[in-house]
This record gives sequence, C-alpha cells and structure tokens, in this order.
Amino acid sequence: MTNYKQKYEYWLQNAKDEEVRKSLAQMEGKDEEILNAFFKDIEFGTGGMRGIMAAGSNRLNVYTIFGATIGVAKYMQKHGMRSCTITYDSRNNSQKFSKLAAATLASFGIKVFVTKECMPTPYLSFLVRNYHTDMGINVTASHNAAMYNGYKVYDNDGCQILDETANELTEIIRTADPFAQPLPCFDDYLGTLIVYTDKDVEEKYKQTVLAQGLNDASGVKLVYSPLNGAGHRIVPEVLARAGVTDLLVVPEQAQPDGNFPTCPYPNPEKNEALRLALELAKSVNADAVVANDPDCDRLGTAILTENGYKLLTGNEVGVLLCDYVLSSLQRLGKLPQNAVIVKTIVTTLMVNKLAQTFNAQVVDVLTGFKYIGNVIKKLQNNGEEQRFVFGFEESCGYLKGTYVRDKDGVVASMLFCQCVAYYKKQGKTLDERLQELKEQYGNFVQKTFSYSFDGAEGAERKDELFAEIRKNPLRKLGDSEITQTTDFLDSEATQLPKSNVLRYNSQDGSQLILRPSGTEPIVKCYVSVVGDETQAQQKLQQIHAQLDELIK
Repeated sequence: MTNYKQKYEYWLQNAKDEEVRKSLAQMEGKDEEILNAFFKDIEFGTGGMRGIMAAGSNRLNVYTIFGATIGVAKYMQKHGMRSCTITYDSRNNSQKFSKLAAATLASFGIKVFVTKECMPTPYLSFLVRNYHTDMGINVTASHNAAMYNGYKVYDNDGCQILDETANELTEIIRTADPFAQPLPCFDDYLGTLIVYTDKDVEEKYKQTVLAQGLNDASGVKLVYSPLNGAGHRIVPEVLARAGVTDLLVVPEQAQPDGNFPTCPYPNPEKNEALRLALELAKSVNADAVVANDPDCDRLGTAILTENGYKLLTGNEVGVLLCDYVLSSLQRLGKLPQNAVIVKTIVTTLMVNKLAQTFNAQVVDVLTGFKYIGNVIKKLQNNGEEQRFVFGFEESCGYLKGTYVRDKDGVVASMLFCQCVAYYKKQGKTLDERLQELKEQYGNFVQKTFSYSFDGAEGAERKDELFAEIRKNPLRKLGDSEITQTTDFLDSEATQLPKSNVLRYNSQDGSQLILRPSGTEPIVKCYVSVVGDETQAQQKLQQIHAQLDELIK
C-alpha cells in the first residue's frame, strides 16, 4: 500500500487509540499534512528512529512503536533471544511508549526489565550489560524539540545496533501490521514477564561512574541544568559525591518536563537552552555552567572568562577533556601503552595533534557513538580493552571507561567539573588552558551548518542534491584548491562501512564533510579551518557562502 491517501483511510478505519484518532481527525482535508504523515514508513537511521509525535506511518505514535517492537520481537525470536531492557527519557509519551514496547515484547514471551522512572540513556547501556539481556530499547529523541520522540535499539553489548542489524530489523518491521492485533497491556505482564529494575544496579552505576574520576572536584562554584530531563536526580548526586560542594541547579529546569517550557529546543549546545543557567551563573559568579540534554547523554558547557561567559563547542570540550584525561593518567602513572582515542570523522582534527604528544592512537569512525562503542568491543575481543582511554564526537558526546558502550553525560559532567577544579587550583581558567592548547597544536575552528529538507518534497530534493554533487564534485573550498575527495560509499577506500557521506580536504588544511542526518530531515555540513581568528572567520564565511549557493 504505497498511496498516502489509502494509508490515511486505512488508519482511519483501524486505529482505536484515542490520541491517534484525534490526530487523524485534525488532518482531514489537509492534503499536505496527510502526505507528510503517510508518504513513507518511519525508518531507522544512525540513532534508531525519530519523528514528530502525531498520527501517521511517518510519525511517532503507539502504532509505529508497536510495529517497530513487533519487528524487534520477531528479530529476537529468529535469533534465539529471550530478554530485553527498556528505559526512557523525560519526553511526553516516553513512559507510555516504553510500557507499550515492554508489553509487546512480553506478549511474544520475552523477559523485560524496565525502569520505574526516566533515566539517562547511558544507564540503559549499563542495564543491558548488568542484566546480560539480549537487547535493549530506549525511548528518547535526545535533544530534539518537544514535538519529537524516538526509539533506539541496543545489542547485548549495550551498544546501539550497527547497520547490518538495523537493516535486517527494518526489513522485518516492514512486514509488521500494527493493526493486526490489539495493543497489549503493560499491567497484564507486570510481575511475571515484566519486572522493574533494581535500585542496587543504579548505585552500582553511580559507583562505576565515580571510579572514572581523576581528582577531587572541590573548590569550584557550578551551575547545573538537566534541561527538564533525565539527569535531574543522578547528575547532582554524582557531582556531590565527586567533591562538588557548591552546586546550584536551575530551578525552572530542575524537574522532568516533556514540554521544555523554558527552552523549546533543549540542545545544550545552544545559547538559548542555556540562557537561564547563564543568568544564574552570572548572578553568583559561578566558575562554569554544565548542562545535559533531556536523555542525559550529551554535555553542554559555558566557562567564565575575562569577557563574561563563553559557550564551549563540543570540539573544544572534547579537546580539553582529552588533554585532561591523557595528562592526568600520565601524571598518575596509569596511561596505557598505545592508548586509543576514538572520534568520529566529523570531529576536530586538533585531537590528532594532541594525541601524538602522548603517543596515543586516534581511531576515526563514522558519525554515531555506536561506532565508538564497536571499537571498544573489538579492543575487548582482542584482550586490549584497557587501551581505550577516551571517546568523543563533536556533537557533545563523551565517554571515559568501558562500563557502557554509549556516550555518557553523567561521567562527562563529572570529568568537566573535575577539570575546572584541577586548573583552578593551579590559578588557571579553562579558557586559558584552551588558549595554551591552541598555541601548541594550532587554532582549529569548526562550525556545522544545517540545511532543512522537510516533507516528501524535501526528501526527494535531498537525494537529488547528493547525486548532483557526486556528478559535479567541488573543486575548491573557499579560495583553496581541493587536494582530496573521499566518498564514503566506497568502503574499500575508507575501510569503514558504506555511508552517504562526502569529505573534501583542501590545500590550506580546510575540510568539509557533507552528510544527511539519519534522524532529522536535514543535511549537515561540517566545516573545519585552521589559522588565526581573523583568517579562520574569513575562511568560514567563504565556505558558508559557497554552501548556501550549492545547497539552496
């Protein structure tokens, strides 16, 4: 059934859920809205599936969650799997969707461990590994706007499923009719096939995070915001136990709230999301601001400088933490030989220079923390797990330790606070330390430009864009000749899984990477330039103008 109007009618006839029926009724007579909701089935991308919460096959609702989970259950049965762990973030409907997923798996005879409340995404990875379940499911849309929700699937290592599994799962999901049977009831299975997770495991997680610490975090004044998300309880507790004695939590953002009333786009990378935290920090002269996104796997930060508070980029935090972890381990005599740093291909090249100082190896992987988790797994399989020192991506995801296979905003918050405290005791700010690193390794400046391709028409235009660029490749980045073009669809050339990504490197050290997002209807353009501030900004402006002309 490919006709979107036929799909709409089919849903009208079969949907029993009250919210879905209300959403379908609101679409009546709005052809474009119906088209965008039904022109395709929602798909798995680099981070599972994610979409606007509304009725439709291309939306997140009880029926698309049900269909996806039927697919997971059939996949598990096919591979002899019998158990799964489930948690969720603070978004509207997240608990409802997680209970439906649990009930669906239970209806197939699968044992399910679920959390009673919203919890950080890395905790799901920890639970999978602790309970030794065959799979894991997390209901979350990370840092997207309030209208979104999502669904991530994890393997038995606590790592988001890789492409081969995602592709097989997608094929199974396509055969699932979410209207073929009634939606199952959570309470029917609670206490038998569905059980709540143990609080002792949560304490074990906190202790494991604290064990990653490198020094005492006392002596600093900090402002924290969970952005109305899942870090609201665990992060302040971990920071207190790590030595932070002066912590202020933004009151308006302290409790879970899926409407995100004070920051419509709860992305801790963005100034608007941190506005209240920055105002509070200014009023008390705090040393730094730390914030997590709603599922608490990312970290956003701001630091006090001579000119007020400065938001750090994900790359800047990654370089600071990488340097701090490597130098601290070296100072403590705990830096392993041939230490491994893992980063994504769109993450700063500055870390490559930094790693050389410590004789550490940098491993590049595709975008998505699951690929970093997979490197840890390979090291473990080779008996070299101890070589993994740090993993990070430019989009504010960080991990020290191998206790999970996902980015962890809890451990990142702790390490950042310890880093601030370490340099403060030396009479130095993080801004001063960052300038030292730039002087030592070069001033690498990165910026990401995103272009929207909404709806059915946008999806078609996005595909055409990449086909056109491959047909007529770029010759210059700004004023600099391109010296190397890499097409990641050629896995033999990259030694990485095939991916719809294009990379351009130019003579002056600039780099451009183009990739369509797997979870949002956008094309992301990652630009990296090297030079003093004036040169860097000029290069960025030139390449930005070039991208506007190319894409718009």
